[in-house]
Amino acid sequence: QLQASGGGLVQAGGSLRLSCAASGRTRSSYGMGWFRQAPGKEREFVTLITWSGISTYYADSVKGRFTISRDNAQNTVYLQMNSLKPEDTAVYYCASYHSGTYYRPTSYELWGQGTQVTVSS
Repeated sequence: QLQASGGGLVQAGGSLRLSCAASGRTRSSYGMGWFRQAPGKEREFVTLITWSGISTYYADSVKGRFTISRDNAQNTVYLQMNSLKPEDTAVYYCASYHSGTYYRPTSYELWGQGTQVTVSS
C-alpha cells in the first residue's frame, strides 16, 4: 500500500513537501515515482527515484524546483516542491515503479490515493 500526504493550498512561489509511505510488497519495487493530474488533463509524470537512490528522473517542467528523496529506513519517499506555480495545481499520486518506460503510468504497479496541491496566483 501507498499512503500519500502533505498536499494543501499555497501561494505561488511557496513550498510544500509531499510524503509517500510504502508498505507491503511495494518495497520490492525498483523505485517510487510521483505523477500528477490536473482537472481535464491526463496523468503526467513528475519524478522518479530508485530505492537505491542512485538514479532520479524529473519532468522538464519541474527540474530545478522539485526534489525527490527517500528514506529507506522509513520506507518513505518525499517530494520537496519549491517555487510553486499555479500550473503545478493538481492531484499528486505516488506509485511504485517496477519496469518499463519510467514516465509512462503503465510502468507503475501500485498507486496511492492522491493528495491535492493547489497553488494560488
